[in-house]
Amino acid sequence: MLQTTAWARAWTIARMAGALLILIGVAAQAAKTFSGALEKHQDVATVIVNFFSFFTVLSNCGACIVLAWAAVWFWTRAKDAGPEPRGLGLALASVSTYMIVTGIVYNLLLRGIALPQGTTVWWSNEILHVVGPLFLLLDVFLGPRRRCLGWGAIGVVLIFPLAWVAYTLIRGELVVNPVTGEHWWYPYPFLNPHLGGYPSVWPYVVGIAVALGVVAAGVVWVSRRRGRAASPDDQSVGSPALASS
Repeated sequence: MLQTTAWARAWTIARMAGALLILIGVAAQAAKTFSGALEKHQDVATVIVNFFSFFTVLSNCGACIVLAWAAVWFWTRAKDAGPEPRGLGLALASVSTYMIVTGIVYNLLLRGIALPQGTTVWWSNEILHVVGPLFLLLDVFLGPRRRCLGWGAIGVVLIFPLAWVAYTLIRGELVVNPVTGEHWWYPYPFLNPHLGGYPSVWPYVVGIAVALGVVAAGVVWVSRRRGRAASPDDQSVGSPALASS
């Protein structure tokens, strides 16, 4: 069923709907956050950069763009039964990994933390942390025309999260918190060294890096299984050595 044109069309429509829903969720929270900053005479520029420094927001924005890309590709270029382009396959693997880990981290580490009253759009929060991640998880197994990725794709997937961690830890000490006035700002409490020093931060960084690697490996493994089942002679992404099983 997953290889039929009818299913590809149906799931492409689902991807378009998922991208739109995520876009609405991000836009609603952004509007609430930015309007609140204006009302309270906070540094709006800093608030905007802070908003787009959350891994959750970046992951959802990426997922929205890639899902829309996949939909446009299918409706405009997928005239035959060939697999998705290599770039699209890597992008889908990346945003799927980021969104799945976002859902896991939020629901395991952050779900119990009280959200700022009056500044959080609760239904947007659920879209970004639950609905979106679940949809991307389903897309790994149900998305049409999946390409067989090489194991080297795992390294590509991990580039952005590692760069984000470095950016977050460096920038955190250079920003004045527009809400509290503290001379630092971190998007998540487990990355804030002021709450327990860097020895309390590194275990979380390592743990999340491991989680990303494990999830990325799982996503790539599924792509290899599904890609080979759909097109046994298709070439994998990555070097021949890495692509061989």
